[in-house]
Amino acid sequence: MHYGYIGLGNLGAACAGCLLKAGFQVTVYDLNPALAAPLIAQGAVLATSAEALAASVDHVITCLPSPTVSEKVLRAILPQMKQGASWLEMSTLGRDEVLKLAAVAADAGVRMMELPVTGGVHLAYQGKITMLAGGDRDLFDLHFGAMQAMGDKIFHMGPLGSACIIKVITNMLAFIHLKATSEALMLAKRGGLDLAQAHAAIAASSGNSFVHETEGALILNGSYDVAFNVDLALKDLGFALGFGREFGVPLDLASMTNQTYIAAKAAYGGEAQSPMIAKLLEDLLGTDLRAEGFPARLE
Repeated sequence: MHYGYIGLGNLGAACAGCLLKAGFQVTVYDLNPALAAPLIAQGAVLATSAEALAASVDHVITCLPSPTVSEKVLRAILPQMKQGASWLEMSTLGRDEVLKLAAVAADAGVRMMELPVTGGVHLAYQGKITMLAGGDRDLFDLHFGAMQAMGDKIFHMGPLGSACIIKVITNMLAFIHLKATSEALMLAKRGGLDLAQAHAAIAASSGNSFVHETEGALILNGSYDVAFNVDLALKDLGFALGFGREFGVPLDLASMTNQTYIAAKAAYGGEAQSPMIAKLLEDLLGTDLRAEGFPARLE
């Protein structure tokens, strides 16, 4: 199948590249054409517009920064999409946005599958990211080959709206774990421990987490560069807190973590890297969390 991929940020570029490596024909588009250069070198075709892309491919995948942008792009491409084409939305959206946009697409004869992912951009480049699909089972089966190219753990969560709930839950947990590992590393540092040894000991303990092993390493390097910013974290935490209100679930840790990210945005700006919530603690206590031998980026 010929896929069109719109949105070539950190995640989108990684997933589009995996489709190319698996042998799929891929046409790409982004408002910043320079982002397409590495994919063109791998064999992708660059479209002149989102509309031109939609007219030339069998199915369209989008990976965009906000529900507003997703809706704008969808309304632009729908009149150009081929009969029988489907839309795979990899952006992180709220359930209400998913259902609303699915209805817009259905009115134009296009079926939607939501496909948020989790695990980090470094795993996306390896084709090992976790894919969380929501939508009709036959649509999931149709695109299973493409999902296998992009990820190694693939879950059909149920009907439309299901995947965005689990995606928000996984992100909420990641942000809470990041706050926890920041505090743990600071306790170790102020307690006089070698931070490299402390990181390794925690990783081998019952207190370990995926976030400690990965983003904790970026904190110790001092780059904090996880390719995911504070504004995106606040967006996802907002979705989680909204679900908490809707489902009647008190989310004490998520609420506290949300406040931490608000403080991080005030201190460093919304484009600051998500792990910089650790720097809030470093600045408050005048104590850095550096250690030798940790990477600046996750590979």
